[in-house]
Amino acid sequence: MGCFGRVFDFIDINSRPMYRLLLFPLFFLLVVSCQSRKVSRIDPSTQVDLSGRWNDTDSRKVADQIIYDLFDSDLFKTYTKDLGRKPVIIMGLIRNKTSEHIDAENFVKKFEVVIHNSGAADIVESDEFRDKLRVERTQQQDFAATTKNFGKELGADLMLFGEMTSETDTYNNKRVVNYITTVFLTDIETSKRVWYGQNEIKKFVKN
Repeated sequence: MGCFGRVFDFIDINSRPMYRLLLFPLFFLLVVSCQSRKVSRIDPSTQVDLSGRWNDTDSRKVADQIIYDLFDSDLFKTYTKDLGRKPVIIMGLIRNKTSEHIDAENFVKKFEVVIHNSGAADIVESDEFRDKLRVERTQQQDFAATTKNFGKELGADLMLFGEMTSETDTYNNKRVVNYITTVFLTDIETSKRVWYGQNEIKKFVKN
């Protein structure tokens, strides 16, 4: 009888009524614990909403749409034309100002993937990975037979950064959350804002 057999072995049907009454909650908990959990693998692109909070689908959709709007804008096309080559972009921070825990680093990486795959601009490493590359380059000077030279890094022309905010409206067991992602593209040399865009995702949650 497996798990249920152990439960019935534990409960003595000849116990006093008071003891039997106390054992019923324990019996219920043991029965619930015997239920098996099912796990299945699904396509990563499948949209799944369990809690109604921000999730990976939202991050992917927002990154795709914002970068599409950026590269399709007249301002970016004019900047590229005046520059005479593909711009070089470095990702800055996207600050989470919502009330939810959102993995901002993962969100930034989705932007990097879209920019890299677009071919419309080059992207260089952020400061964390750039420092690791510089350490590696320094160590090569002493230990490697084939060394890479200093002073040949590709400098970024533009920085993409932004913030996330949310607006929530609740009534009884219903909730509407509007997530707003605002992104700025700024010229590093002049600090001039070249472009900015917004994307909103609104969710209706009924408990």
